[in-house]
Amino acid sequence: MAEGDVSKYRMVVIGGSAGSLDSILKIVAAVQEAVDVAFVVVVHRGKSGDSILTDLLSSQTKLVVKEVEDKELILPGTIYIAPPDYHLLLENEYTFSLDASEKVHYSRPSIDVTFESAALVYGPALVGVLLSGANADGAVGLKNIADAGGFTIAQQPATAEVGYMPQQAINLTKVSVILEGEDIGIFLKTLLK
Repeated sequence: MAEGDVSKYRMVVIGGSAGSLDSILKIVAAVQEAVDVAFVVVVHRGKSGDSILTDLLSSQTKLVVKEVEDKELILPGTIYIAPPDYHLLLENEYTFSLDASEKVHYSRPSIDVTFESAALVYGPALVGVLLSGANADGAVGLKNIADAGGFTIAQQPATAEVGYMPQQAINLTKVSVILEGEDIGIFLKTLLK
């Protein structure tokens, strides 16, 4: 892309579970100039409604960090966090929808559910990032993003704290790039310019 071009990407969805927090914090710190892009973070966590994750991410960035509210409009320059105990879906009107249906891969929120709905809404304007985790949640969703023409990133399983989750995605689909957790944020910063 020539200098001055605007990134073709409008949304980055990030999924992770066990061992993913350090990578998420580094990503958030690296992409804080990406004001034309919205970010969604889906992590497996307990049912408590505490704000620890929001506070942690807020401490690393100048972007707005907030937990998603049902029917909320998706705005660029914002990092949205999937609330505990709800599946997070993206709607065609560029709004969020919260759903309390059955768990997927023993998880609610499910990374697959969010990735699949984001792929339908954003298609080739979407970047999907799958990080460390102990189950297969996110693998099918990352494949959906790839199939929709989006850009996909998997954390290097060999050096992830728990490599099972990104390895499942790599086994299932051709991932655009496989990166060390510490390098994903820098790569995204360049990709989103």
